[in-house]
Amino acid sequence: MGASTMLPVAGGLPLLQLSTTGGADSRTLLAMIAGSDPVTKGVLGLLAVLSLLSWAVMFAKWRAFATAESRGYAFAAEFGRVPSIDDAARVAQRMRPSAFTAVFQRGVQFLNDTRPAMPATSDRSARLSASQVEALRLVLDAESGAQREELGRFIPWLATVGSVSPLIGLFGTVLGVIEAFEGIATKGSGNIGAVAPGIATALLATAAALAVAIPAAFAYNVLASRLNRFDARLEGFGSELIALLVREGRI
Repeated sequence: MGASTMLPVAGGLPLLQLSTTGGADSRTLLAMIAGSDPVTKGVLGLLAVLSLLSWAVMFAKWRAFATAESRGYAFAAEFGRVPSIDDAARVAQRMRPSAFTAVFQRGVQFLNDTRPAMPATSDRSARLSASQVEALRLVLDAESGAQREELGRFIPWLATVGSVSPLIGLFGTVLGVIEAFEGIATKGSGNIGAVAPGIATALLATAAALAVAIPAAFAYNVLASRLNRFDARLEGFGSELIALLVREGRI
């Protein structure tokens, strides 16, 4: 227990009793948030929304990549073992839909809709001309790009959250520090006990912003790298399709 100081007056009655005990209340995180100014609360609320959205995108894209890679790579492995386009079409029918099957079906549709420029002769079958092969390549590239865009949807959002969140947190911190110093000027108290609570509350915005930005930036880099690898495999599959047509004598 702390000591007390008694100030006597006439008759021995105490006029004032001063306690020297410490007893400062501990400030929990929730108490600091509850005691913050409306601007800081608004910034923290915005960061909470951004965090929930970014985590939702992370889990959704992680699942989408796992599905796309498992299905697509399985079909690509089967495609590499088939001797003809007809056999590949039968494999595509029994496999689950994926970006690779979509590219293959788009190529088959082009072949069915295109009349070979080089007609069949006694020693060879009808073949596509160089311009038709180039058109086929463009069709495959267009379908690959569409599948890539579908798989990569919302990934740039993670980059936006990772770059904007620190600025939002800094904005809340600056406003909180300004209000803390305005309170000091109004109350006329400049000791550390008066300054520290306001500064600590203001710094919550920066800490929250970093907690939002770091996972979002990390996930963006990982998912963007996986998307680039997947896109490269998809483009390589288009080349394998054209190579199979060459082996069949259609080109």
